Amino acid sequence: MTSALSLNTVTVKEKWGLAQCIDGCARHGIPGISPWRDVLQAMGLQAAAKQIRDAGLTVTGLCRGGMFPAPDAAGRAAAIEDNRRAIAEAHALGAQCLVMVCGGLPPGSKDLPGARAMVRDGLAAILPEARDAGVTIALEPLHPMTCADRSVLSTLGQALDLCDELGAGTGVAVDVYHVWWDPDVAHQMARAGTRIAGFHACDWLVPTTDLVFDRGMPGDGVIDIPALRAMAEGAGYRGFTEIELLSRRWWAEDPDTVLQIMKDRHARFC
Repeated sequence: MTSALSLNTVTVKEKWGLAQCIDGCARHGIPGISPWRDVLQAMGLQAAAKQIRDAGLTVTGLCRGGMFPAPDAAGRAAAIEDNRRAIAEAHALGAQCLVMVCGGLPPGSKDLPGARAMVRDGLAAILPEARDAGVTIALEPLHPMTCADRSVLSTLGQALDLCDELGAGTGVAVDVYHVWWDPDVAHQMARAGTRIAGFHACDWLVPTTDLVFDRGMPGDGVIDIPALRAMAEGAGYRGFTEIELLSRRWWAEDPDTVLQIMKDRHARFC
């Protein structure tokens, strides 16, 4: 059975704001949406929550929290406060999870273990608020190419180790773009079980012209998305498949065309 489809708003970020994304999902019969915080804040939290409710959409996630490592205590404290705001936003939207892109090395640093400790400590600091709000903190491991500047959390195994340490209220967001290469992915998916809080799909193009902004539409690359989805379902995941394209090529297209193609590819490849 094909999973329910969700639009991650970054997929059409160059031409649509959040209000247009909500309307587009409603018009195209896409039942889920996952806003990024910049477009949410530009629209206004209460207005966005109302329009999403009126459209009958499920908020599959809020992107993003995290970015904990910083060169000084003030920077780390500011990151924690921003994550507390993100938790409040996710709660107001009824989001199924708050996706965590945990952050890379602080500027000028080469201390990878230290950055990972900052991530752990930052997560521990915000978990009480998340638990009180009923917001699942979904750790999203990113491809190792992003370790220096976006995420020192590079594998699903690392993410689950943190979940084991931190306990209730934590889970993982599985993005196929970031985990497809991992020889241990099948084992780690099974280990994750019901802690899988989100499943994100796109494709890895060959050649890839930009390691961040050249994601492919499902079916255009080399990732076996159905196999990864089957692993997630085998672990107990029954949630949405969220299409998340960071792609200059697709940002240049008409968003209605992107959503039409996205629906077709979801039905065929996800």
